[in-house]
Amino acid sequence: MTDYYLFVIIYYVFGETFLRPRLKCVDGELCLITGAGGALGRLFALEFAKEGADLVLWDCNSDANEHTARLARELGVQVRAYTVDLSKRESIYEAAEEVRADVGCVSILVNNAGVVAGRRLLDCPDELLERTLLVNCHALFWMTKAFLPQMKVKNHGHMVTVASALGLFSTACVEDYCASKFGAVGFHESLTHELLAENLSGIKTTLVCPYIVDTGMFAGCEIRKELRGLIPPLEPLYTVQQAMKAILAEQRMICIPRLMYIPFLTRALLPWEANVATYRFMGGDKCMLPFIKNIEMKNSSHVQSPLDSSSLSQPGLFMDKCKDQ
Repeated sequence: MTDYYLFVIIYYVFGETFLRPRLKCVDGELCLITGAGGALGRLFALEFAKEGADLVLWDCNSDANEHTARLARELGVQVRAYTVDLSKRESIYEAAEEVRADVGCVSILVNNAGVVAGRRLLDCPDELLERTLLVNCHALFWMTKAFLPQMKVKNHGHMVTVASALGLFSTACVEDYCASKFGAVGFHESLTHELLAENLSGIKTTLVCPYIVDTGMFAGCEIRKELRGLIPPLEPLYTVQQAMKAILAEQRMICIPRLMYIPFLTRALLPWEANVATYRFMGGDKCMLPFIKNIEMKNSSHVQSPLDSSSLSQPGLFMDKCKDQ
C-alpha cells in the first residue's frame, strides 16, 4: 500500500509537470460564471463559448453582463444573463432556482467574482470589510450549496475557484483581501478532499491562483523597481488562457505565472524572519501603498464604492452603478 501511494505521488508530481495532458471536451455543458461582466469574467465566458459550452452569466452590473452575453452569443452558444448580488445569500439561492427552472442543472461552476475595499484597515468602514469577505469567501459556500447537489446526483461536474496568489502568501495593507482569499483557498481544498473521500471522481475541481492581473483592481501596486520586469502584472487574456488549460486538463491547481509557486513554497519551508527579509527585499511590504493612495484620491473625488471585480472578475474597478457587488 505504501508503494502504491508513493507511485501515485511521483506520477502526479512529474506527470502534471512534464507530460502534456489531454484536454476534455465541454461542448454542450452548462457553465455558470460569476463576475461575468468584467475583464476576466468576460474572457472566461468567451473561452468557454469557443469550446461549445452554453453559458449562465452572473454579475451585479446588468449592462456589463449583457454586453458579455451579446459577445458570447455571437460565437453560437446559448447564453442567459442574470443580475445577482453575491454578498446576499438569498439573492444567490433565488437566482440558482431561477437558473434551474430556465435552463436546467449547471455542470461547470466558475467562482470568479471578487472585491477589495482598497483602504487601510483602521480607515476602512466595517461594511466594506464585511463585503470583501462576503463576496470573496462566503459566497463560495452558498454557490456550492446551490449547485453541487445536482452534480453529486450525476457524479459529473467541475468546480472552479478563481482565488489569488494572495490566498497563498500575504502582503501588507490588504487584510480584507488576503483573509478572504486565504479562506477561498482553504474552502476549495477542503471541498476537493471531501469529494475525493466520497469517491465522486466525476466531479473535478480546479483552484486558480494568479498574480496581480492588469485589469485595474490593484492599479498602482508596485514591487521593487529592479524586479518589475521579472514579475510584471499579468495580461488578462494570458491569465484566462492559462486557467482554461488547467480547467480542461482537469488540473487541481494552477499558479499563474509558475514563478508564484516559489513564494508559496518558501513561506512553508523558510523561517519567518527569512520570509520577511525576502519580502522586504522585493518591496512587498510597501507594494500596496501606491494602490491605496490611488483609491484615496478617487474617494476624495466623490467616488464612494469599493473596487469590484465581480464586475471585473478577479481584478476590477470602481463600481459606481452597483455598490452591492
